[in-house]
Parts: sequence; C-alpha cells; structure tokens
Amino acid sequence: MTGKAHEANETTKRTPVANRKFKDTVFRMLFSDKEALLSLYNAVNNSHYTDSGALEIATLENAIYMGMKNDLAFILDMNLYLYEHQSTMNPNIPLRDLFYIAAEYQKLVDKKSLYSSALQKIPNPHFIVFYNGSTPIDDCYTSRLSDAFYHVTDNPSLELIVTTFNVNAGHNNELMSHCQILKEYSIYVAKVRSFAEQMPLDDAVQKAVTECIQENILADFLRKNQAEVIAMSIFEYDKVEEEKKLRKAEFDAGVEQGLKQASTDTALRLLKTGKFDTKEIAELCNLPLEDVTALMK
Repeated sequence: MTGKAHEANETTKRTPVANRKFKDTVFRMLFSDKEALLSLYNAVNNSHYTDSGALEIATLENAIYMGMKNDLAFILDMNLYLYEHQSTMNPNIPLRDLFYIAAEYQKLVDKKSLYSSALQKIPNPHFIVFYNGSTPIDDCYTSRLSDAFYHVTDNPSLELIVTTFNVNAGHNNELMSHCQILKEYSIYVAKVRSFAEQMPLDDAVQKAVTECIQENILADFLRKNQAEVIAMSIFEYDKVEEEKKLRKAEFDAGVEQGLKQASTDTALRLLKTGKFDTKEIAELCNLPLEDVTALMK
C-alpha cells in the first residue's frame, strides 16, 4: 500500500461515516434512545419509571419545524408528551405546538368514530421545551397560546401551555442531577460555545468532542457518532447565527433562505476540514451534490 493510500485508509478509520440525514440535532439524536428519553422524563416529572418498553414513540417524522426535526413525541401512561429543543427564543412555540398536537391526535384517533355517539378518548397533552441558547432566561417559565390572541381574556376558549427549562450549564441543577445525559449534553454545548469564541467553529467543535471524550462526557455516544455530531453541531451553530441576522418582521419569510445559507456555511466548513468527501457533505447538509462540488471550486 502506498504512503498516500495508507494515510487515506487511516483517515477513514479515524473518521466515522455519517449515516443519517443531517437536519437533526444532537439533542434529538441523544434522546431518541428510549432509555435516555425515559431518564429525561423521570427528571422532569420527578418520577421513577424503569420500563422503557412502556414508552411509545409518537414523533411525526414528516413534521418539520424551521427545517429541523427537533421534536420528540411519546406516550406514557396515557399521556402524550411533546419535547422540543430550542437554541433560539421563539414566542410562537405554543401556536406551533397547537398545529403539532392536532396532527398527533389526527393520527391517533379513528376518524370514523368521531361521528359516533361514543366519546373518543385521547391522551392528555404536555408540552416541554429544553432551551440552551445564549440569550439569558429564567431556569423555568411558561408561555401560553392565549398570549398571541388579539383580545386578552381571563378565560380563553382555547389554551395551550408550554413549559420551558433552561438547560444551559449552571442552570436547573436539580433537574440535571436526575438526568446525567442532559447534564453532560449541557457541558458539551458549553464547551462548543466557549471554544467558538477562541477559534474557528469547526476547530471548536472538534476540540469540544475530543475533550469530552477524554473527560468521559458523553464519551460512548461521541465515539460512536463523532462525524454526525460534528456536522450537526456546526450546522446548529450556523443556523442560530443566520436566525440572529433576520429581523423579527422578516423572520418567517427569511427562514428558508436562512436555513439554506446555514447549510452552505456548514458545507464550506466541512470541506475545509478535509475529513468528508463531497457526497458525504451533500448528504449531511441536505444539499445537491453539484452545489457542494461548486463550493469546492
């Protein structure tokens, strides 16, 4: 084997090949595991469930918010929970959750029975957001659908309440103490954010991953999914930066453009690392192969 061929082979061994579409989040990837999700549920509800098999995943895979599948829906004990991860402040989450829960119920119920005389029972809904953005917020607060109504009323005919937890490092210590994965995730995010202030983003993410593995923080997860986590983290950071550039009044109209720019920025960063070929980058960033090839030029 030639020197270059051997070097290329060793690089392939060091860099795991990504095997999923990129528009996801590290948070969702972590807690898509039922054991991890049950641990998070127990921490939020101060409960002690041990049978992850009783947890039924109900996430709508075709429900894309902001271009990212950052939600986790599941049913446990006839309750329906919608967990979302957010890295930017969004006052429209109750309205978005209203659309989502309507779609969930439509999937769960027998449409024909809605016209019968029998009452169609549905799981109780619960809406939780885990926030780790850079804008300071309280450890916990609630937002309501009625906040968006033109006319304020004490007794709205329709209401939806969302509870938001600040999961940045140093916040909600009791919650973190009951879910080790969430605590370690917050440490990883803090490292990325800190290193990104000192060096280029791709280097910051790589350093955060390496340091976390050395310190046994999400170590097994990061070793197994290193390429995907690096790509996801870069995209998440780029996406947040693009959203910051959009004026509030222009936000909805600019979302698609902002996401495309974030994907392009991430593709450029991944190209510069030299660890991914154009086909991998196209898949990771959900871009046409010819667009990535053009970026190389």
